[in-house]
Amino acid sequence: MRIYLDEDMLSPLLVALLSKAGHQVVRCRDVGMGGKSDPEHLLYALHQGQVLLTRNHEHFEQLHRLVIGSGGHHSGIMTVRSEKDQSKKMKPGVIVSAIRKLQSAGVPIADDFHVLNLWR
Repeated sequence: MRIYLDEDMLSPLLVALLSKAGHQVVRCRDVGMGGKSDPEHLLYALHQGQVLLTRNHEHFEQLHRLVIGSGGHHSGIMTVRSEKDQSKKMKPGVIVSAIRKLQSAGVPIADDFHVLNLWR
């Protein structure tokens, strides 16, 4: 899977684990997208055919609804929701595992909004 990481997901460990799992990973700052707005991140990922991965759940859920509601398409959005209980916070290895489970289930990624916390 081609995955675009926005500024909320720039953990070097996450990048390494995703790459090791066979994903093509693009970090926003490596392509000149550091400091850009959420709509700009989504548009970049869309134009590059990449699934966007973020912790910014609320903003990207709204953007997903706007794109799909207006008849548009995107390559997919995966989010990691914040947890009040810090012991439940999804660490990089758990995120990679959740993505693997999502893919293994054969669930469509494109044009969909996936909360990875549900795929632990």
